[in-house]
Amino acid sequence: MINRRNFLQAGALAAAGTALAGCTSGEAANPAEAPKNKIRHNPIGVSSYSFWQFNKPKGEPPLEEIIDHAAAMGFDGVELLLVQLASEEIPYLNSLKKRAFLSGLDLMGFSTHQGFVYPEPEKRQDNIDLTIHQIELAYQLGIPTMRINTGRWGTSRDFDHLMENRGIEPTLEGYTDEDGFKWVIDSLEKVMPTAEKCGVVLGLENHWGLGLTVEGVKRIVDAIDSPWLKVTLDTGNFLEDPYDRLEQLAPETCLMQAKTYYGGGKWYSLDLDYPRIGEIMRKADYKGYISLEMEGKADPMEAVPQSLEVLRDAFWHEL
Repeated sequence: MINRRNFLQAGALAAAGTALAGCTSGEAANPAEAPKNKIRHNPIGVSSYSFWQFNKPKGEPPLEEIIDHAAAMGFDGVELLLVQLASEEIPYLNSLKKRAFLSGLDLMGFSTHQGFVYPEPEKRQDNIDLTIHQIELAYQLGIPTMRINTGRWGTSRDFDHLMENRGIEPTLEGYTDEDGFKWVIDSLEKVMPTAEKCGVVLGLENHWGLGLTVEGVKRIVDAIDSPWLKVTLDTGNFLEDPYDRLEQLAPETCLMQAKTYYGGGKWYSLDLDYPRIGEIMRKADYKGYISLEMEGKADPMEAVPQSLEVLRDAFWHEL
């Protein structure tokens, strides 16, 4: 009679034999049956600018409504344009934070305006103080990254005139870009302690002014040399040869702003190859947020969700 121990040993050996036989069968060894690599899509947010574009009075639509639209359309987060805030009072900021949280959304970016390209030290100090205040607003909202600008010379008649000249403008008489870079770097050094204290990563955008070129952005970021200053990489602000330029800044990117132009752009349209841009960002191991900036003339209620589909398909990485 087989005792209990012998019975269990016999059963274990039989099971092991079966498993080994299965491993050597032609069916299981077929490469076509091997599991495919798993992927994760980058989280996609939408900038509140996409619904406003400076085309409407401030507060139309209100940010509360934009948050609701973003949730209904299937976004993961919202980037707030500071100038669209109805107030900077804490109760209002907290109400936006709570609304986004209850909608299942991150407040994931804060887009601000400032400029340091001024010969007058007092004007630069005003913008240093302004930027410190903006960082504190981001902290109150629970937003982890804030878009900043260098500022520009201001020698263009207006923004439309600047766009006619493709973002290029002459310096103030008696000054050079070397002066401007020194002002920007010296000013940003003064705001970095607040960014670190608040835990807000500043993202210098490849925007107009001294941030117009890759070289300009890198010069400033490299000079500051802080983990709290990175790049907000805008796909629509390199008007020529965008892909090589985007690739150069991709390793320093903390947030990507992705432009679309449904209905034709306000100032210009770019035919951007988002699958190609997605591959550039995968090469740089970028796994962070993509923030949609729909800058076309089409109805945002149609063009924004169309844009989301394009970005979902383009931005992913292997696990």
